[in-house]
Amino acid sequence: MELDGRDDRKTSFNNGAYDQPAFERISSKEIRIRGVDLARQILRGNGLRQAGFMADLANRFTRSSRAPVLFQEGEAHRKQRSATARFFAPKVVAVRYRQLMAEQSARIMRDFRSIGRADLDSMGMELSVAVTAEIVGLNDSGLPGLANRLNSFLADQQQPRVGKLAASLRMVVALCRMLRFFFCDVMPAIRSHRIEGREDIISHLIDQGYTREILTECITYGVAGVAATRELIVLAAWHLFDRPELRKRFLDSDEVGRIVVLEEILRLEPVVGTLYRRAERDIVLNDNGRPEDVSAGTLLAIDVRAVNADSAAAGVCPHRLDPDRQIQDHRLPRSLMSFGDGTHRCPGAAIALQETAIFLNQLFRVPGIRLARAPTISSNSIVESYELRGAVVTCFRASRVQTRVRARRSIVYDQ
Repeated sequence: MELDGRDDRKTSFNNGAYDQPAFERISSKEIRIRGVDLARQILRGNGLRQAGFMADLANRFTRSSRAPVLFQEGEAHRKQRSATARFFAPKVVAVRYRQLMAEQSARIMRDFRSIGRADLDSMGMELSVAVTAEIVGLNDSGLPGLANRLNSFLADQQQPRVGKLAASLRMVVALCRMLRFFFCDVMPAIRSHRIEGREDIISHLIDQGYTREILTECITYGVAGVAATRELIVLAAWHLFDRPELRKRFLDSDEVGRIVVLEEILRLEPVVGTLYRRAERDIVLNDNGRPEDVSAGTLLAIDVRAVNADSAAAGVCPHRLDPDRQIQDHRLPRSLMSFGDGTHRCPGAAIALQETAIFLNQLFRVPGIRLARAPTISSNSIVESYELRGAVVTCFRASRVQTRVRARRSIVYDQ
């Protein structure tokens, strides 16, 4: 419950009532979770498997091969996460990818200043594709085309699924997109990496003996890396444009301080709205001292927005944007469950945060930067959260800035 009635959320189209139970049986086979302690039990527990991000469909297509790491469980998942940790650890990100993030951001800002107007989510998409392509190893094809192909996997998710014919057509379209991505991006990368190995995901998969599974892994890493970072960039920029004091704090801080601001924004409005797990056997959850039986086959839906607003973790006024917020449980990050928890916690968390911090630090130092049009909000059925599109930013064009600098210099010389 809000003590001061303040709610700083911008993407509030799917908010429910504040006082909802932490554990709610929707039906005999579905349970809704809104408490942070229950969420931790589920995400860190045994006897449950990934059930979100179209897991059932993915498992159907990978029965005769190795499933993508997102859908693996147990020892297979632990081994794969351990083997790929060298690509995502915070220290590795700072050393290996930071310069790329800074250079790509600077290039995007130069283009922006030369025109004086840009679409913010397109700028975020351009940056996230460049960084993701480097990490995964998809830089053997043109990046503009790669951006379109990755973005196509998230397209048309808001359209209703009506009738068998419509479902069949969707399946055909999805298959065509997958084949286009394979022939244009994945296959050239595999060929190149077989000739000369690199320090990226594709080379690692080749060394592990992966073949056709490389395609699904590239889709998993590529789409997740691009989509989440793009939304975070637009969301955080929107908050900073609307809050001058928050923007000043962001720009006056070092990178650690900037990431603190971003984590609080992400806690308030997580990019992924719901995490799903399915019980593989009967389990018992502890709801504040009260045992709750969960039968095998039950779907557990973790409402990340509600969990992140649980006062047991977020403290008082959980719907207020407060970078100085003290998280009650020291085991939890400032963003709480926004990147998940346990063995399936998003491996790219450090990348997304640093990428966004670098990009926004450069964006808000552009002379005359202004949000000319706020983004429109729509929903994304895959992650059950928001999509922010159509945000337009403007600035002084580079030629105008240079003219003003020359004018100032001439005034100084005349004096």
